[in-house]
Amino acid sequence: MEFGESAGDPQSPPPERPGPADGRPAWAPLLAVCAGYFMVILDVTVLNVAVPVIGRELSASLTGIQWITDGYTLVFAGFLLTGGALGDRLGNRRIFCWGVVVFTLASAVCALAPDAPVLVAARLVEGLGAALIVPGSLALLQQTHPAPAARSRAIGLWGAMAGVAASAGPLLGGLLVSTAGWRWVFVINLPVGAACLILTLRYVAASPRHPDRAIDWPAQCAVVAGVALLTGALNEAGRRGWSDPAVIAGLALAALAAAAFGLRERLARSPALPPALLRSRPMAGGALVGLLFNFAFYGMVFTASLQFQQQRGFGALETGLALFPAVAVTMFASVLSGRLSSRTGHRPLVVSGMLLAALGLAGWAVAGTDTAYVLLALFMTAAGFGTSFALTGTTVTVMSAAPPAYAGAASAVFNTTRQIGSAAGVALGGSLLATAGHSAGLRVSMAAGALAYLTAAAVARYSVPSGRTAATGASP
Repeated sequence: MEFGESAGDPQSPPPERPGPADGRPAWAPLLAVCAGYFMVILDVTVLNVAVPVIGRELSASLTGIQWITDGYTLVFAGFLLTGGALGDRLGNRRIFCWGVVVFTLASAVCALAPDAPVLVAARLVEGLGAALIVPGSLALLQQTHPAPAARSRAIGLWGAMAGVAASAGPLLGGLLVSTAGWRWVFVINLPVGAACLILTLRYVAASPRHPDRAIDWPAQCAVVAGVALLTGALNEAGRRGWSDPAVIAGLALAALAAAAFGLRERLARSPALPPALLRSRPMAGGALVGLLFNFAFYGMVFTASLQFQQQRGFGALETGLALFPAVAVTMFASVLSGRLSSRTGHRPLVVSGMLLAALGLAGWAVAGTDTAYVLLALFMTAAGFGTSFALTGTTVTVMSAAPPAYAGAASAVFNTTRQIGSAAGVALGGSLLATAGHSAGLRVSMAAGALAYLTAAAVARYSVPSGRTAATGASP
């Protein structure tokens, strides 16, 4: 199958199929790109409710159950930078479409899996498909919406789509598992994937290729190894504790892989990202902000989920409903920030979002575990709204820092740091609850999240451009 791309001059602009000049997003390309991202996020959140049932019906061991979720995360996080590099070299639309095909076919295998090993293997392939989809989604948004105002609104809607998927996932998962069965949590990906592929091929213009840019495979292997080892070690730290030999070994090997990557990048003729770009304030600062707010938000969601189930006796569906305020507001906050950015610029929106989220988690840290749910819902809403309110501006900052030729790689760096932040937040929350007890562990976990949000606000004040529109892509 060929998803045609335009060759020619690597520095030439992409084929014209731009969004309107008045700041409105082009709806058909936007829907196509967001459908792929929606599918990836929904597959994560909808599965959380189904995993216990899957384990029982397939007679999976505890390790097998863990790999159903963790295997996907490891491959997804590890191959993001590779997916971004392939998109920049071979065309982002081509790689995005291949990712949709891989993800959709793997979902079909998951739905038909006769046993746990087949399901785990298919989930690993799903993670690979997701790693090809996500970097391309942002790169294609930048391609199809060249005007800064239209791009901000499009990225706001892209973030809102993630909010819809995150909020609907637990509820949809609970409904499907209790009625049609767990296999349907994978079946729903099939029509979404087919629609995404058709819309992308029909309405998204072919992306420029840069065949002269060689992919540095030793560096890519170092990234895959480093991110997978770090994510795996962080996942295990939440279960085994930070002093476990396997966790220590994983962290040490991840550091070694990172050092090898850094050395290779200094010597490479064609680095994954130009060193000057990695040192730029918007790129490095935006990626750090993304890591910090994912650390805080997903650490809160994980800790709150355990607290609701283990201390308040909520079931899986009740927990999904209890967490709904935190994720439901994200869809509105992303759209709102995308609309406001043309008036205020991104910096005040990112900073105020992080401060609001910090206030929410600080309030929960002070209130403790015995607080009425209504007040906890208010704290969660503040954190969810603030995080999503900052997402649009942070994303635009990172993507605008990179020239179009490196859009896929920039998107991959941003999403990789966010994945690492999520894994670290979950690991810290789990280990604190296990070692310090639920009351003290929850307080410390929420306080750590509030501190991460405050740090993100300070970094954003320094790194997010203050003007109403960010640069459209500086040279490295």
